[in-house]
Amino acid sequence: MSTYTEDNRKVTTHRLQEMKQRGEKISMLTAYDYSMASIVDQAGMDVILVGDSASNVMAGNTTTLPMTLDQMIYHGKSVVNGVKRALVIVDMPFGSCSGNPTLSLEAAIRVMKETGADALKIEGGKEIIADIKKIIDAGIPVMGHLGLMPQSINKYGTYAVRAKDGAEADKLMADATLLQEVGCFGIVLEKIPATLAEQVAKELAIPMIGIGAGGGVDGQVLVIHDMLGINKDFSPKFLRRYADLHTMMSQAVQSYIKDVKESDFPNEKESY
Repeated sequence: MSTYTEDNRKVTTHRLQEMKQRGEKISMLTAYDYSMASIVDQAGMDVILVGDSASNVMAGNTTTLPMTLDQMIYHGKSVVNGVKRALVIVDMPFGSCSGNPTLSLEAAIRVMKETGADALKIEGGKEIIADIKKIIDAGIPVMGHLGLMPQSINKYGTYAVRAKDGAEADKLMADATLLQEVGCFGIVLEKIPATLAEQVAKELAIPMIGIGAGGGVDGQVLVIHDMLGINKDFSPKFLRRYADLHTMMSQAVQSYIKDVKESDFPNEKESY
């Protein structure tokens, strides 16, 4: 199978830093199961995120909040089993890292031990910086997540662009700096003004991965069900669909139904 990259070495947090330093953009997609992760990895993806967006696209929930630690571990282990090259990051679900550093570390250790993942992603800045520091100090790589944080959607009350006003933009920059200082190897910036995201990427040394944050960051991430057109109910401005699998799959299923109903499947060649 042909891939975008001919470099088949395992992607590490150190390699992501090297990519930023030489100006090579970082590719990142979500995956939640073995088969999809294997396809994404073989295509040459740099980073695979086992996102708590599984709550939406796999379980049909309206927010990411219902995802449990056990569910994230299940999805994380499934993805790791299908990956050879990409860096695998697992989201810490809502409530697993929320102000008690000891309990947060216990949850983080469970995820790392039971999934075999390479790193974790944690939403939040100053408010949970002690939790993040304790996890990193224990030897666990952490990617931060700022801007629109889906686990805080009930606080926001809207999925609108974040950090448009000066105060929130200043806080985001301060939080990003804090995350870098405690040792985060990168940060996801979600749905913030492109000019702000570019500024953060330029001023900080660690990679910034954008989703709805413009092209001035160090890499991009999308939810795979969205970019493949499996999910047609979600159409934000930042989403580019690279396929229409919803239509393709629907047509295939309808063809199968037709063939079964008309006794065309299985034929003699497909029978023992």
